[in-house]
Amino acid sequence: MPNPLVSTIIPVYNGERTLGPALDSAAAQDYRPLEVIVIDDGSTDGTADIARRYDVRYAYQPNQGSAAARNAGILAAQGELLAFLDADDLWTPDKLRVQVAYLLEHPDLGYVLAHMRVFLEPGTSWPASLNRAYYEHDPTGYLPSTLLARREVFDRVGGFDTSFRTSQDSDWFLRAHDAGIAMAVVPEVLLNRRLHDANRTNDTQAVTLSLLRAVRASLERRRQA
Repeated sequence: MPNPLVSTIIPVYNGERTLGPALDSAAAQDYRPLEVIVIDDGSTDGTADIARRYDVRYAYQPNQGSAAARNAGILAAQGELLAFLDADDLWTPDKLRVQVAYLLEHPDLGYVLAHMRVFLEPGTSWPASLNRAYYEHDPTGYLPSTLLARREVFDRVGGFDTSFRTSQDSDWFLRAHDAGIAMAVVPEVLLNRRLHDANRTNDTQAVTLSLLRAVRASLERRRQA
């Protein structure tokens, strides 16, 4: 049986500084077949020029946020499996191979995550909002850049909620849980997550409010079930 096609969706906004390394990490995957889809969410810098240097499918849209960009990528994707990579993150070369093999070995699972390792961009200090001790132990990455999912999971759960400014991923994971989607975390570190001054997770108040909203919505779904 041939390997399933993996569609890698990369949302980007003004990412000329980090997009190239992210695309390099996607191109370096030791898994095939693979398609890479770059959704440019209204960039005004050199993002488009960088994307067009690579063998990718590139699409531009007016700025709508990362959730809308990921959803556009899902609609454009041709693969049976969907992966996501933020434009400031880096995959290890075996990321897709390890996760695809795990999904194929466990047909009951809808998606898998992986562990991540964080690194500071040069000149960046550790964000005060993040517990440094927690990240020193390569925790599970509950974020899109570690996610590999079967396409039918998105048919059941839906895409990312564009009404969330932050925590769209947390909302999606909660909706997947509430829908009864089985998942697993592979033990390997498969993502290098870049920490820099522009990370939205540094906005502690906005993240907290979004998480509370997502949790309340989850509790309401469970109450009505």
